[in-house]
Amino acid sequence: MADSKKQIYHERQKLQFCLLHSLNNLFQDKNAFTRKDLDDIAEKLVLEDPYKGNWARLSVIFKPHHNSLTGNYDINVLISAVEGKGKRVVWHDRRNKASSINLDESEGKLMGIVLNIPVKRYGGFWRSRHWVSLRRINGVWYNLDSDFESPYSFESTEELTDFLDGAIDGGTEVLLVKDDAD
Repeated sequence: MADSKKQIYHERQKLQFCLLHSLNNLFQDKNAFTRKDLDDIAEKLVLEDPYKGNWARLSVIFKPHHNSLTGNYDINVLISAVEGKGKRVVWHDRRNKASSINLDESEGKLMGIVLNIPVKRYGGFWRSRHWVSLRRINGVWYNLDSDFESPYSFESTEELTDFLDGAIDGGTEVLLVKDDAD
């Protein structure tokens, strides 16, 4: 197991660039996306936004789709980035348990799972969300959380299902990344 973990690409957390790290971990490629790539996607979304006249003065820093200083990109950037790689995002209906997700679906159909987890830091004073990728590699599901020192392997799909059920119960959004051909 240790040897297979060495072959897994795992990018660590810096500032609030967890979406960048999550995407690179999901695609298993340190060059899948750069900060500039995600900034460009966010800017393109701004230009295409029909409501851009309604922004606040702080929009120079706290832009509609990301914070220009720290990152912290939103779901729109994730969807655009994934679609640009020929994949699509399917939002899991949180009213359903994780057992409704076909975790044994071929890797050609279900590339991975992206979680958007609510987090509280500094005694609950700071509330935010954190992007995490889960990916099956060589038949084993891994939690590639950029806050972890190394990837965490799930022992079974049942363990992953239990993990996802707990995450859903805690307010986590579950996004399935699939091939566009489905």
